[in-house]
Amino acid sequence: MGQIAPVFGNIVPSQTQLPLANNYLAFNTGAAPVNDFAQQYLPEVYEAEVERYGNRTLSGFLKMVGAEMPMTSDQVIWSEQNRLHISYTGCSLTGPGAGTFVFNLPTNAGTIQNAIAPNDTIVVMNPTTGVTLKGVVGAVAGGAGNTTDVTAYPFTAANWDTLGIAAAAGAAGLKIFVYGSLFAKGTGSGAFSVQPQFTQFSNQPIIIKDRFEINGSDMAQIGWVEVATEDGTSGYLWYLKSESETRLRFDDYLEMAMVEGELAAAGGGFVAQSANVPGFTAAGGAAVAHGTEGLFAAITARGNVMSGFNGATGISDFDQILKNLDTQGAIEENMLFLNRDTDLEFDDMLSQISAGQAGGTAYGLFENSEDMALNLGFSGFRRGSYDFYKTSWKYLNDASTRGAVAVNNIDGVLIPAGTSTVYDQILGTNIRRPFLHVRYRASQGDDRRYKNWITGTAGGAYTSEIDSMIVNWLSERCLVTQAANNFVLFQS
Repeated sequence: MGQIAPVFGNIVPSQTQLPLANNYLAFNTGAAPVNDFAQQYLPEVYEAEVERYGNRTLSGFLKMVGAEMPMTSDQVIWSEQNRLHISYTGCSLTGPGAGTFVFNLPTNAGTIQNAIAPNDTIVVMNPTTGVTLKGVVGAVAGGAGNTTDVTAYPFTAANWDTLGIAAAAGAAGLKIFVYGSLFAKGTGSGAFSVQPQFTQFSNQPIIIKDRFEINGSDMAQIGWVEVATEDGTSGYLWYLKSESETRLRFDDYLEMAMVEGELAAAGGGFVAQSANVPGFTAAGGAAVAHGTEGLFAAITARGNVMSGFNGATGISDFDQILKNLDTQGAIEENMLFLNRDTDLEFDDMLSQISAGQAGGTAYGLFENSEDMALNLGFSGFRRGSYDFYKTSWKYLNDASTRGAVAVNNIDGVLIPAGTSTVYDQILGTNIRRPFLHVRYRASQGDDRRYKNWITGTAGGAYTSEIDSMIVNWLSERCLVTQAANNFVLFQS
């Protein structure tokens, strides 16, 4: 297989203003005869920059999949529903052997109470042996909701030994779930009711800043090259380019921080050494270092991680993802944002579904359209009961970020489309929110979604005695990743 050695160029911008020494053509430095050429002849100077890296901005991902909405607090908290049905994994028989009917349910450090009640009908499964038995609960020791010991009797076996664990004392790993109840005639209702539970999650906003500074003299300097910015501004003043690029880089930071953000762990160096970072104090002080939870961190902590996906070998790996989505929210529409390699693997995988058989060609996936079948750049497809829309994510391909490196453990993300229902405490009602959205600080006093201001004495500002123009940017925001159990992170 051939290898390519790309040329990345200088991807690190300069921190100093070099309008003449670096950014412009110098023809008259006094060194004859070469640099005096322009004093005698008209040089052929291209007035426009060459866009050798195309559109270099990376933002736009969150605009496609989410939304932005204000918040007024240092913390955003949201609640997510737990599962509806009663189910436990990691259960065990208290004393395996003949006549043993008592199951021990896991306590999760004492935080999970038993929700199985007398007269409940249960399914008991042993994933190791593949044996499944059904039975009815006779008693719950110590009172309903306060213990993990459940006595139950199988319908078709004399005891639970048939599960294949009787020989191993204290054998665990059983799954138990309730599928109904069984009551005798003339009896009362169940022993107790099950109270709904929810899980709370939170995130904290971070303050992101950037600035651009240029002195008044360099602002007035006319150059040879006409600079053009991504937003359409053009001219022969180099600071226009520098200011524009700083702004575009800041715009990218707003998105990159939401994707890459990490919460500061108690044992991490940032918390322990926060006093050494400008503006922060020691742990526990007024300006505590906390960071923020980004997309990758949220999926890693609460979502699904697919390691070593290989679509080129067939669709089996992808089907494993679908089977896992079935166990979660089963969101019908999903979006795939992939790096180039993984994007091509998906194309290869889908191409094989409609590959030629015995010398012929099948176009079933493409509604018998040969023209569509020959286009191997798939943008949308359906598998099982799910619809997927995929695209190559520039952030994972760009040489200045996660692209073109030997180690890149993020190959893509799967994000559910649509919205989820959440309770808004301010409005006092349930509202629809995108699964992925940004919260920014804003109130009647200050809107911190995107602040931009100029200080100095140049460029029309007269706020200080300094002969310069300082352009400032600021935003305070965080990402809310709701129902992360429906997200998938693809890793190498």
